[in-house]
Amino acid sequence: MRKEVDVRKLVRYQPLFQELNDAQIESLMPGIREIRIEKGRDLFHRDDPCDGLWLVVYGRVKLFITSPQGNEKVIEIVQTGQSFGEAVMFLRRPYPVSAHVLEDSMLLHVSESVISDAIETDKSFARHLLAGLSMRLHTFVQDVERYSMENPLQRVAGYLVQLSETPEAEAFTVSLPVNKNLIASRLSLAPETFSRVLNQLTTAGFIQVDGKDITVSNPSGMLLFAQTSAKTKS
Repeated sequence: MRKEVDVRKLVRYQPLFQELNDAQIESLMPGIREIRIEKGRDLFHRDDPCDGLWLVVYGRVKLFITSPQGNEKVIEIVQTGQSFGEAVMFLRRPYPVSAHVLEDSMLLHVSESVISDAIETDKSFARHLLAGLSMRLHTFVQDVERYSMENPLQRVAGYLVQLSETPEAEAFTVSLPVNKNLIASRLSLAPETFSRVLNQLTTAGFIQVDGKDITVSNPSGMLLFAQTSAKTKS
């Protein structure tokens, strides 16, 4: 059954556009089109021209690169409510990654031309976009720092806490959004390392794994355990 959506409402609540007023939102509408795409399809490939940014209404999109040897590295799993392609659009460069749809999805494509017109005619529009882009850059830098400085135990423990909507709770259950191989690649880990760390956390009594569902019984203790383990090995 086809899901009907309120495009204006979706755009308004995107972090990139949530500070825009009604007139500014309306100015974007001529440049927005709905894209409904099935699981397993490619959205675009590396070096394809970029003519706008993407908003995920529902579904998941994998952004990845492939080495000359054929090895795949997942850069990001973009989920419902998130956006991608902004920086490349503003640079007017080809996509540096490929995009693959992990489940039946609906996306909104916002054309570069309508955004450029809005920026040229409205300075406040440009300021709001810069704030949204700055937050994405900050998050990306944090990820790079985390994956380069933390050991596998810390990365996995931190990832599980990030998945939770109640990270401060004494216990919570999360469901892995994609398969373990994709998560491992996102965390810059080999799949076997990711599985080994889950087993280590299970043995230590911090998690219980039931398929894609993982119950964390003591998140603060798990993070301390991971941190202490890192210091012990250093």
